[in-house]
Amino acid sequence: MMKLLRLLIGQVEQRWKPSTNSLRVSFRRSLGSRSATSRFTHRMLHRFSPAVPISPSDTSSPPPPRRARRQSGRLKQPRLIFAVAVLSLTAGLGQRFYNQPGLQVDSQAPETIIAPKDATVVDTESTEAQQMAARNGVLRVLMLDPAVNEAMLQSLDQLLQQGERLRQQAGTLPFLPTHRLSTAAQRYIQSADQEEWQSIWSLVQSWPLEQAPGSSSPSEGNQRQHEEFQSLSPQPKQVARELITLRQQESSVAFATLGDQLESVRRRYQRTLTDIEQMDQPFGPRLLQLSEEEWQATKTGLRQVTDRMITQGISPGLPSDVLKDAIGTQLQETVPSVATPLATQMLTSVLTPNLIEDPERTRLQAEKAAEAVEPVTVSVQQGEVIVAAGETISQADFVLLDHFNLSQRRFNWLGFVGYGVLVAGGVSIFLLVEHIYHGGLRRRDYVLITLMVMTTAGLLVFGSAAYGLPAVGLLVGSFYGSALGATVIALLGILVPIGTNVSSVPLVASVVGALVGSVVASRLRSREELALLGGGIGLTQGGVYLILTLIVNPVSPSAWYGILTGSALQGAYGLVSSILALGLSPYLEHVFDLVTPIRLAELSNPNRPLLKRLSSEAPGTFQHTMFVASLAEAAARVLGCNVELVRAGTLYHDIGKMHDPQGFIENQMGGPNKHDQIADPWLSATIIKKHVTEGIVMARKCRLPKALRAFIPEHQGTMLISYFYHQAKERAAEDATLVVREEDFRYDGPIPQSPETGIVMLADSCEAALRSLKEATPEEALTMVNRILRARWKDDQLVDSGLTREHMRIIADIFVQVWQQYNHKRIAYPKAALAAKPSA
Repeated sequence: MMKLLRLLIGQVEQRWKPSTNSLRVSFRRSLGSRSATSRFTHRMLHRFSPAVPISPSDTSSPPPPRRARRQSGRLKQPRLIFAVAVLSLTAGLGQRFYNQPGLQVDSQAPETIIAPKDATVVDTESTEAQQMAARNGVLRVLMLDPAVNEAMLQSLDQLLQQGERLRQQAGTLPFLPTHRLSTAAQRYIQSADQEEWQSIWSLVQSWPLEQAPGSSSPSEGNQRQHEEFQSLSPQPKQVARELITLRQQESSVAFATLGDQLESVRRRYQRTLTDIEQMDQPFGPRLLQLSEEEWQATKTGLRQVTDRMITQGISPGLPSDVLKDAIGTQLQETVPSVATPLATQMLTSVLTPNLIEDPERTRLQAEKAAEAVEPVTVSVQQGEVIVAAGETISQADFVLLDHFNLSQRRFNWLGFVGYGVLVAGGVSIFLLVEHIYHGGLRRRDYVLITLMVMTTAGLLVFGSAAYGLPAVGLLVGSFYGSALGATVIALLGILVPIGTNVSSVPLVASVVGALVGSVVASRLRSREELALLGGGIGLTQGGVYLILTLIVNPVSPSAWYGILTGSALQGAYGLVSSILALGLSPYLEHVFDLVTPIRLAELSNPNRPLLKRLSSEAPGTFQHTMFVASLAEAAARVLGCNVELVRAGTLYHDIGKMHDPQGFIENQMGGPNKHDQIADPWLSATIIKKHVTEGIVMARKCRLPKALRAFIPEHQGTMLISYFYHQAKERAAEDATLVVREEDFRYDGPIPQSPETGIVMLADSCEAALRSLKEATPEEALTMVNRILRARWKDDQLVDSGLTREHMRIIADIFVQVWQQYNHKRIAYPKAALAAKPSA
């Protein structure tokens, strides 16, 4: 397996081998950082590499800096650690193989097995399956929905009120005393077609007053009217007869008034009928044709039928024709027969399903159904054959074999070894992904990841392994990036179901939720965002569980309560797991010395005690630090480095100056220079160098992460304190007894070991020079920055940082841009405005 791992890593290195510049960087790393060989190699590479001017003329885009592993983080015993990790993970995750039956369901029996004695055994698995089927098959318990009932009653009242307004608008029946015209005649006159009514009215007006309507012997001049009368259908004929009789009985004036009244009634009726046709209501001409007595009886009957049907309940999904038949049955002998069609239409529009599931009673009903299931038992007599040789072992056979300890349970060495090979392959894949996407894990990081995976293995004992995956994904993704987090979760999603018996649906739901957490966590920059991510993980896990349950299992309507409850529980598990991870993350960050974006953001808060001390005790150094941070951040962002790490490291890189603030010119505020009073370059150099050692002491006391502590010595590297070195050489020229050694005036190092510390060294070196430029042009500023960067390059300060000459060009351009932003010109105020006095 180790050979396979080395082969895979070798292939990846060949495939991902960068250009000549990155190759030179990798070659420099393979040599020491301080050895003479390293310095010689660096000079040779510098001499024979293609000339790349440090100027803005070259617009090529170099590859990002390659990050070197720190010597302290290298694993000295990779084979041993690999073996320990594989063995521990195999032992933790492969619990299936500890007490595994040799004879399992659906396998063939190697020999005939006979029952040693009588036994009746409960088949727990089959019993649980039948109980689950009983729960899923139970009918839902329904209850009335008060809100829907109230809405139906209100809708009926509104409908009746609207019908009342329409009837009043059309005019009520009868509109004449029934002794003059019958109700049937009045109803016909009101709703008759205009042409038909005109023919009837003309016939009535032209009928001879002396002749009775419908006479069998008409006069000679009345033959035409008689024929017209006989051609009418029965109802118009009856209306014409009543009108002719009324004309003969009343005066001409009274009858003319009646005609006007009938026309007015018809106009009102037609206007109301037009309004009804434009409404989206279950009304029609029948509403206007009912007499007042019939209408009142209809309203009363509608309310009674509605109350009865609401009380009986209307089930969801009831076909409309069935509902209509039920309404018709309820309306019989309740409303007048002439109003039955109208009442049916009105109730059909008002009544809606008002039965909803009673979840508590449904649950109790399901539990009762499950409890009513009799335990599935398997019986056998002594000497009876349980399973014959070559037969397939059924569930009932296995229950008996396991009861008599004949299932050959034992430690499955072969399966355990095979599972160990799978685990080794998973660890190899993880190491491969780590080499490609991270490449800087320390021994403690491997220990932490192994412990988190073993936590999942520990939860397997309680059958809750799936519920810990979101926490693992969130923590690994937050600590080491989305690639490693997703890899760990994907491998666990494959290895856990192979190594143990776990429900597939909850496992897949947890894996999906954990993948979401691992991918998103690395992009977040605050604990609040992580807390919101926990809610997202819970929703994802619950939603996936619901979808998979609906896909895998046939669901009856009565099982919805249990499914939704299970989905809600899965979402709660995901949320609780994320909350647990959020609470553990600060402790794990401190114990395992991790630097996450969130922790770096917290450490960059200027209200941190150490930074508040720096701003008050060494204000000049603090302002210097802020400008250096601006330069370094901008360069790190363009080069694709860790911007959060650069900012935090820059804020703490000069905290050691608090041991003697007046020893540094930025804190003297125009006062006397302390070093002029000392007049000893060796002692002054010692004071200057001491800010590095004192800074490391302060950083350790404040428990700053090791990655931040590295900025304190590496931002100075082994640079020469040139001012006091030349001052010492001048004194040595006057006093021959003085010996000047260059190492006395150099920092102790180490030189930058990462692109981030290298960028901070360059920003720190250029800060004072850029601040001194006030009226310089950008070209002059760039020339000065290039001179400083070239000096650091030739002094071998960047040999182990991963930065190349192409990166130097980009860094120089970025520094000048930031300087221009800080040194932008302002509009001068007029002298008169400055001298103006405030008004009274």
